[in-house]
Amino acid sequence: MVRVKRGVNAHKKREKLLKHAKGFHWGRKSKERLAREALLHAWSYSFAGRKQKKRDYRAMWQSQINAGTRTHNISYSKFIAALKKKNIELDRKILASLAADHPDTFAKVVEMVK
Repeated sequence: MVRVKRGVNAHKKREKLLKHAKGFHWGRKSKERLAREALLHAWSYSFAGRKQKKRDYRAMWQSQINAGTRTHNISYSKFIAALKKKNIELDRKILASLAADHPDTFAKVVEMVK
C-alpha cells in the first residue's frame, strides 16, 4: 500500500478553521484547539441568535404599533383583533413602519378598523 502524507490537507484544514476564528481574543484566534472549541460555541450561538432576532424584531414591531394605536385611543390587542375581524392582512412589520414613518396612512388604517 502506498504511504499517504497528510501534511497539505491537514494544513489546509487548520488554516480554514483559523480563518473562521479571526477576530477572537487571546489564543482562540491562533491556537487550533482553542479555536475549534470557540467556533463550536460561536456557531451554536449564531444559530440560536438567528431565531432570537426574529423574536426581537416582532416584539419591537408590536411596541411601535402599540405606540401608534395609543395616539388614536385604541389598544394594540383591540387593534389587531379588529384587523383580523375586518380581514385586513397587513403584517406587523408593515404596520410598524406605517406607524413610525407614515402616521397619516396609519391613521387611515386605524379609522378603517374602528
